Amino acid sequence: MSAAGFADWMRSVQSGMEQALAECLPAEAALPQELHAAMRYAVLDGGKRVRPLLVFAAGALFAASDAELARAAAAVEMIHAYSLVHDDMPCMDDDALRRGKPTVHVKYGEATALLVGDALQSQAFLVLAEGTGDPARKLAMLRLLAEASGSAGMCGGQAIDLASVGLALSLEELEQMHRLKTGALLRASVLLGAWCGKALTPSDTAALDAYAAAVGLAFQVVDDILDATADSAVLGKTAGKDAADNKPTYVSILGLAQSRALAEKLRADAHRAVQPFGDQGLRLRQLADLIVERQS
Repeated sequence: MSAAGFADWMRSVQSGMEQALAECLPAEAALPQELHAAMRYAVLDGGKRVRPLLVFAAGALFAASDAELARAAAAVEMIHAYSLVHDDMPCMDDDALRRGKPTVHVKYGEATALLVGDALQSQAFLVLAEGTGDPARKLAMLRLLAEASGSAGMCGGQAIDLASVGLALSLEELEQMHRLKTGALLRASVLLGAWCGKALTPSDTAALDAYAAAVGLAFQVVDDILDATADSAVLGKTAGKDAADNKPTYVSILGLAQSRALAEKLRADAHRAVQPFGDQGLRLRQLADLIVERQS
């Protein structure tokens, strides 16, 4: 599988996800129309779809069907989109730009933005609960996504992030925050994709866990690097906001050179974790490369 093959595969997944998300979201014409329009605005026509790509790459290792993978990927992406809507609100990071366009609260107002996040979270679990598959495994998937999204995962990490503004965190404290805030949902993406297919062995789960831990942390390290080095037009969101808000980051603790070195180490860790899958793990390795090499 070549680099060109990876690019084609990635575009295929991204295109398919746009259609799947459009079908999984409530129709804009259905009441309440403004809420549904805002939900679709928050989710569609934007983003790299890294989490769906991880779902599909992991699912391919275990012969998962595209239909079930699309459902799991849509659920994860809706959780991610809801988190961005809430994260951008004035009570959180107070940002006006996301994915190159006005944030939801800027376009639709704060009250609607709050409801958009709430509704997307509910819609994610509705979508994941539907479809075929073993009921016991479906229940495990719902539990995994709930844990990754709640106080033991993404929301917990965001709470620590908000409480850490202006504080001098240790590297270990910063890592713990981001393993929750960013890493938990990326791990859920990998495992949900795998669980859409045949049963995993304990060694399969250990390898995927190690991979997810590495790419989850790498994603945040690169985010911190880009916030410090890229401009808003490239990022599609406000650059330099972490420093302006006095937030602890990998760059503020380690500096740029060591942060880049850490990202490379995590890339190598991710590659090593999926070695047991041989050539079948290539897509996961390529996604680790994408996460580390991205410019936005």
